[in-house]
Amino acid sequence: MAEAIAFDIAAELIIKLSSPALFQVGLWWNLKHDIHGLRRTVCQIKAVLLDAEKKSVTGNLVKVWLEDLKDVLYDADDLLDDFSTEALRKDLSGGNKLTKEVRLFFSTSNQFAYGLKMGQKMKAIKARLASIEREANTFGFIPRDRPAETSFMTKRRQQTHSFEREDDIIGRDDDKVALLKLVLEFQSEENVYVIPIVGFGGLGKTALAQLVYNHEMVKNHFDLTMFACVSDDFDVKVIVANIIKSNEDPEKWSRLKKLLMGGAKGSRIIVTTRSRRVAEITNKCQSHVLELKGLSDDDAWSLCGGVPLPIRTIAGTLSLKKTANEWHSFKENELAKISQIEGELLPILKLSYDHLPFHLKHCFAYCRLYPKDYKIKVQALVQFWIAQGFIKQLNESQSLEDIGFGYFKHLVERSFFQEVEGDLMEEMRCKMHDLMHDIAESVAGMEISIVDSNKIASDVGEKCRHISIKPSLIPLFKGKKLRTLLHFPNDIDQDLSDETWDFIISNCRCLRMISPSICKLKHLRYLDLSHNYKIKILPKSICKIQNLLALKLDQCHRLQELPKKIEKLVNLTHLGCAGCFSLTHMPRGIGKLTSLETLSMFVVDKDGSHGGADPSELRLLHNLRGELEITNLGFVKNAKEKFKAANLKEKQHLRSLILQWKVDIDDEDDNEKSLEDLQPHPNLKELYIGGWRGDAKFPSWLSLLTNLVTIYVSGSNFKHCPSFAQLPCLKGLEIHDCTKLEYMDDNSPKRSQGEPQSLFPSLKHLSLRDCLNMKSWWRTTKPIDDDSNEDDTTVMGTSTMAFPCLSSLTIRNCPLTLMPLYPSLDEYLMLSNTSSRPLKQTIKMNINAKAPSTSTSFLPLSKLKSFDVHNIEGLDTHALDECLQHLTSVKTLKIHNCNELRSLLPLFQHLTFLEKFEVKDCKELELSGAGIQIFQDHTSLRSLWLQNIPKCRHLPEWLQHLTNLQELYLFNLPNLTSLPDEMRCLTSLEYLCIREIPQLEERCRKDIGADWHKIAHIPNIRWYQ
Repeated sequence: MAEAIAFDIAAELIIKLSSPALFQVGLWWNLKHDIHGLRRTVCQIKAVLLDAEKKSVTGNLVKVWLEDLKDVLYDADDLLDDFSTEALRKDLSGGNKLTKEVRLFFSTSNQFAYGLKMGQKMKAIKARLASIEREANTFGFIPRDRPAETSFMTKRRQQTHSFEREDDIIGRDDDKVALLKLVLEFQSEENVYVIPIVGFGGLGKTALAQLVYNHEMVKNHFDLTMFACVSDDFDVKVIVANIIKSNEDPEKWSRLKKLLMGGAKGSRIIVTTRSRRVAEITNKCQSHVLELKGLSDDDAWSLCGGVPLPIRTIAGTLSLKKTANEWHSFKENELAKISQIEGELLPILKLSYDHLPFHLKHCFAYCRLYPKDYKIKVQALVQFWIAQGFIKQLNESQSLEDIGFGYFKHLVERSFFQEVEGDLMEEMRCKMHDLMHDIAESVAGMEISIVDSNKIASDVGEKCRHISIKPSLIPLFKGKKLRTLLHFPNDIDQDLSDETWDFIISNCRCLRMISPSICKLKHLRYLDLSHNYKIKILPKSICKIQNLLALKLDQCHRLQELPKKIEKLVNLTHLGCAGCFSLTHMPRGIGKLTSLETLSMFVVDKDGSHGGADPSELRLLHNLRGELEITNLGFVKNAKEKFKAANLKEKQHLRSLILQWKVDIDDEDDNEKSLEDLQPHPNLKELYIGGWRGDAKFPSWLSLLTNLVTIYVSGSNFKHCPSFAQLPCLKGLEIHDCTKLEYMDDNSPKRSQGEPQSLFPSLKHLSLRDCLNMKSWWRTTKPIDDDSNEDDTTVMGTSTMAFPCLSSLTIRNCPLTLMPLYPSLDEYLMLSNTSSRPLKQTIKMNINAKAPSTSTSFLPLSKLKSFDVHNIEGLDTHALDECLQHLTSVKTLKIHNCNELRSLLPLFQHLTFLEKFEVKDCKELELSGAGIQIFQDHTSLRSLWLQNIPKCRHLPEWLQHLTNLQELYLFNLPNLTSLPDEMRCLTSLEYLCIREIPQLEERCRKDIGADWHKIAHIPNIRWYQ
């Protein structure tokens, strides 16, 4: 990698050395000839680097030369960074008035001494480079032009990628069938049976395991599924926490297995391993060890010994080569030289690295700092790249973070990263395959290292520039030119001692990034103090780090204030303070940080006692992106003026806006704090309004936010909402604790005449809670109650088109009697303290109604998987039976406070797929009765919860048919005096919990109680009084 880094640094140095500002500084300090000579030398050396790269493959002396070159180029870059940093400090402290660019390269107050010192350093670097240039002549390097690289950012910048990649698994059909058979069909005497998949790296063992793990049959078969990956260090405590991997130590495996054997009968563990020894330890039956081979020649096109990982990686490389000649050249000149013997994969994978642009090589190699199997936070990784100067900005209109994210996507497309999760960059996580991590380690050389032992700490030398290290090893480290110092904790973070901080400050003056960190290193670009629960106030001296790009303070719950002079951090791009709940205000001057792209939270000073900033300081922060939370808005003085001055409508990159008032009582002045003046940009995706106590109307600009995906309104005084129904992208709508809200839509529902209107075309999740005055969705002239005789078909015309995509619906403490119906609901329905009328209407919809997204007929709510019903008047046994006969797909049913419910028998005959059932606080319910044979079909039931059922004098006879029941909860059954003999039929029962039933305690006493023999077979029994 030395040539890649050297090329990148040389290119940056030439740009800096060619700047007019540095030319002026050269004149001022009499360094003009030194600067010109340094630039000439760097240009000449850069011209031969491509040839040096080619010759370094076979020449060790060339490799050494490249390492020496890289070292001096780093030192030259640090020297120019010194110029810039000291000049910037002088500029901020009110120094001389040269032009802005010249000031960036100016000196300290002692100008003569500083110029002399810098001149000596520059001459020393120039001499070292001259020596390296002379040595280059002995190798006979030929100047080569770098092939013109079209920035993939210009080609791909507009592409979007959800990274929900369901890669086709080719050639593994037989292996998938065999593994599914072992997982689902094989009968084992052990509760937990281990199935090993063995094969060398890159064959797709994990991909096959994930394919089966996510298979619908597996998801339906097991109640609980977990997927974990653990590093090579076999620590039983850590593994139990993360679930499982393996190790070639039978004794350690045995200890782990004992801890896992408490699992339910029929449990399975799939272990992927490269070691046959591990496979033998975990499963003695050779026929149940799945040995993975390479793909067939047909499936693999006779490439790479049939190993999927290098095939996919090479495919990513070739996808960017556009002509047949380029493909032929790659095949004949490069691929042909690499051994394709099964298992020898690193040389093949390195080919794809070799074909990366230089800047991407640098970015990939930097990932060597992460431990294997580490879940990488993508946004943090991109910010690390920015801090190190790896990101190339072609024009100022491009955000460095956007460009860096483009780099990441480019590496994903070439399979350098995998297991990418999340849609938004700030939420994304990914991993590197172990073999890719090996490639990163091999190309990083001595420059990038993980220091996790005393020996490594002592061995790593001066040329190491980036490390991740255990804090206790920092004093053993000898290098003084570090640019990165990271710590990735395995369990609990270690606080650094004062002595360790002193060591860092004294010996690591070139640091660009440190996490966790301190504030006295002038080259520092990235400072991460997140999740530090001790910090209350940051030191003032932090404002002296003018090169700082990112200051991460997220989840510092006790942090009370930011430094008053934060405006001096003129290069700051990211200020993360999400979850800093104790912040009292923002410092004045924060609005001068016009480079800010991240400002998680802006806290208004409640009483003005701190002299804090008001929202008008947001005016010039046009580059803000991601999420912005503005809190304590209810305390803003001269609100109309300040809100307008915040200029939110110009912040086109914001994705999420949270507006929090946080006023304990209604404020008479809130009508002056109009939401109209906080209009955001139409690009906004998420809007949260909390605690608004002003006028009753929503702002008029809401209808302009056609890109909104989520709306959340809580604790506000609105009496009615604007028409959300036509927002084309809206997927989530939550209205909570709006006690004055009367209706959702000013329009009346259309009747059967005319074409129905499409309402909420994209809505997936709707939640209405604690809106005590909302009786109708629409504005109506007369109230409608549950006993209304109005024909139930009156709203059918619109209802067939309402909520075509709705997946989950929650209505709690809202007396809604009239609303759009929801026949297509497929995931979750929760009704609590609300009218049963819309539910009954939905069930009575035309049985031949067409689903909006399909041409096939369907029963209303026939796809619903989970149904919670709490305290619904008018929902007796007959009405509930009428509802549930449609709910044939329900897996979870919870019935609470239904005092008109008298029997379960009619309900259960429809619910043959039911897995979890709860019934609580039903005073008239009789659990026993005729017709127990219907429960013979309920073998899918896994969990049963019975609570506060006064008429339950003994457990029902039908319990004996629940042969797959695994959990039974019995709470507050005051008239239950004994357990039935049928308890012994529950052979799969793993957990029995009994609470507030004192009369059973003596009967179930271990070994001696009258009912003990009925439950002695249950592994886990818990008592609570």
